[in-house]
Amino acid sequence: MSMAFLSPDRDQPIVWRGPMKMGALRKFIEDVYWGDLDYLIVDLPPGTGDEPLTIAQLIPKADGSIIVTTPQDVALLDSRKTVVFSENLHVPVLGIVENMAGLACPHCGEEIDLFKLGGGEKAARELNVPFLGRVPIDPEVVSAGDEGMPIVAAAPDSPSAKAFDSIVEKIVEALKTKEGKKEKE
Repeated sequence: MSMAFLSPDRDQPIVWRGPMKMGALRKFIEDVYWGDLDYLIVDLPPGTGDEPLTIAQLIPKADGSIIVTTPQDVALLDSRKTVVFSENLHVPVLGIVENMAGLACPHCGEEIDLFKLGGGEKAARELNVPFLGRVPIDPEVVSAGDEGMPIVAAAPDSPSAKAFDSIVEKIVEALKTKEGKKEKE
């Protein structure tokens, strides 16, 4: 489900203030038939605004949040605030993912740190939350996405696909561990 489905013209923005956005999120959570899900992942804009607050209120027993950041300091400021925001709302932080973490030069293969490297890992360590991994910049992700194909299906042996697989494994393991602890209580 996507807000993009609500506009008949793909070039026309949906210009809504808080109450209308919150109503749409409520409808997505309460009225969409999701079927039998293993996981429901809600991709939200960065930061601590209306959308994450609404989702935390609509799904009060959410298994957790995953904070995605880029390595540069400005992005990390928001990410750090988002970790504290989640904790204040009693939403467990499953971990931090560092996106756009390096680019392999297409000519020589040497890694280029366009936006620095390691900021997400450092923030995770300082905030005492798991670091789930880093995903490099990869033109194949763009090409596959434009074709509607996830990189893990389009190029499963690519560094980006392997990074995504590793991150997902860590998230699933964290959720299984959390579920095991609930069952023991």
